[in-house]
Amino acid sequence: MNVPVWLWFATIGGLVAIILADLFLVDRKPHAVTIKEATRWVLFYVALAVLFGLGIWFFAGGAFAGEFFAGYITEYSLSVDNLFVFVIIMAAFSVPAEHQHRVLLVGIVIALIMRGIFIAIGAAAIAAFSWVFYLFAAILVITAINLARQGTEHDDGEPAPVRLLRKYLPVTEMFHGTKLSARVDGKRLLTPMLMVMLAIGFTDLLFALDSIPAIFGLTQEPFLVFTANAFALMGLRQLYFLLGGLLSRLVYLSYGLSVILAFIGVKLVLEALHENNLPFINGGEPVPVPTVGIGLSLSVIIGVLAITTVASLVKARRDPSVVHAPPVAAAEDQPGHDQAQAPERDRSVAGE
Repeated sequence: MNVPVWLWFATIGGLVAIILADLFLVDRKPHAVTIKEATRWVLFYVALAVLFGLGIWFFAGGAFAGEFFAGYITEYSLSVDNLFVFVIIMAAFSVPAEHQHRVLLVGIVIALIMRGIFIAIGAAAIAAFSWVFYLFAAILVITAINLARQGTEHDDGEPAPVRLLRKYLPVTEMFHGTKLSARVDGKRLLTPMLMVMLAIGFTDLLFALDSIPAIFGLTQEPFLVFTANAFALMGLRQLYFLLGGLLSRLVYLSYGLSVILAFIGVKLVLEALHENNLPFINGGEPVPVPTVGIGLSLSVIIGVLAITTVASLVKARRDPSVVHAPPVAAAEDQPGHDQAQAPERDRSVAGE
């Protein structure tokens, strides 16, 4: 797939424009995002991804369009598992409901920039070393096994990045609106707003360790890898508000994702063997093994997600005990909600 430089710049410019428009329209007046609002934005971002995929189909052909859609669906589905961690981070920092959208937006922008760097490194490694496919496959299979062992349980403990940030950086106890830093008793301190943005961004980078190899197992085109990640991440924060309580009902999500990752891992191994040039495997000659087409890949991914979702909802309905309430306090119950009390409380904390 030959992608001219101007198209790269135009695509990145378009994505930046969409993010700025989102920031201006939604976050102009901080508020708690409603279900209806989140639904509209999720449909908007999904429609954008579909239109982009159709554009690829028209200009580059159905094969590349299929790779984009397979990558997009895979990245979006893997990102759903990220939402469990996002919920925990929001609860750990007691983020007021009216500021959660900005936190997610900035955190995901940070994640997108870092993923772009990761994708560039991965594409260069694949071009230079064919054995990288085996490494990616191993990462996916190991991740799949860990997800399967996790089962219906999710770690409700505070994420390591959150603990690290709180331990070594001077942070005010309360939020100061949307400010990233505040002066308390003559000292300039960081606010939880900055901490949670960084936590969201860097935590998402950890998830990229399995999602990036997964999409490289579906397409080796850096342009498709980047855009699929971008559209998945851009729609992720609205999905956070839309799913709400439904997220805790997807009790079999880890099993479904483990099947998808294992499937892509096997697909990577087959493709690596089919194009083998490692001297210790079949004397450096390609191994005549069957490969998995993008059509089959797309069908498996969609089928597994559909079965996982239906099975999860049926299980949650028959056995409510498997559903864990999301650890998010209501906006009026969160310590950071009453901004007027923040300076006074922070002064007492700073004086300790």
